[in-house]
Amino acid sequence: MGRTAILLISCPDTKGILAEVTGFIARNGGNIIHADQHIDFQKKIFFMRIEWELSDFKIPDSQIGDAFSPIAQKFKMEWELHFSDEVKRVAIFVSKHDHCLYELLYRFKAGDFPGGDLRLVISNHLDLKELVERFGVPFYHFPVSRENKQEVEKKELELLKEEGIDLIILARYMQILSDQFVNQYRNRIINIHHSFLPAFVGAKPYHRAYERGVKIIGATSHYVTEELDQGPIIEQDVVRVSHRDSVEDMIRKGRDLEKLVLARAVKWHLENKILVYDNKTVIFD
Repeated sequence: MGRTAILLISCPDTKGILAEVTGFIARNGGNIIHADQHIDFQKKIFFMRIEWELSDFKIPDSQIGDAFSPIAQKFKMEWELHFSDEVKRVAIFVSKHDHCLYELLYRFKAGDFPGGDLRLVISNHLDLKELVERFGVPFYHFPVSRENKQEVEKKELELLKEEGIDLIILARYMQILSDQFVNQYRNRIINIHHSFLPAFVGAKPYHRAYERGVKIIGATSHYVTEELDQGPIIEQDVVRVSHRDSVEDMIRKGRDLEKLVLARAVKWHLENKILVYDNKTVIFD
């Protein structure tokens, strides 16, 4: 399959949206290969992801947005245009836990994320430096304390800007990013939290799950917002536990969930399959 274009659309639900969008593509020689839609009937919002081949499309890439704008304005759309050969530059932030990091490093190297280019790893510790460099990825050490947090974030943001980073992955990065940092990468920072949110927000969720006697534990990937662990949820999964499981058992079982749930979220983001609205997501998987 050749190059394709992808439109992500959200707008008030009304008649004629589908006909206008598909008609625009058909009139200009595009062959639609994927089309998914969803309606939030309570809020009356229409969502769509549509992808078409560009080989016979009459409009040059640089002019597609302008050509589509009248339709977008007519239906009061929020929309994004992407191309299948776009590659997003990615940075991973990590502390000491290596399971999510290792999963991501392997998947990038194996070509599982063709839409992403892993440019660097940032950590507040040196523990994983050797692992990262073994994969040929630049490693940057930024020790963080309460006293130097603002200065460190400034240096990190400068580095991210220099590298043209499009997506940040928090692979068990045990620091809370400032509001100023988050605002510069709105809906472009993906975190993995080791609980089935909204349960057990914050630190030591497995310990609290054990104390509460839960029968399932989970992991949640979400976009980062100013409020801790409250961003739009991208993916979740669970595994059963019982009275026989210790805290250590829960942590061990949870690790397997965390790395997979995070990897799925990263994949969908890189494939432009996520629409964010009202602190929620629509995933066209």
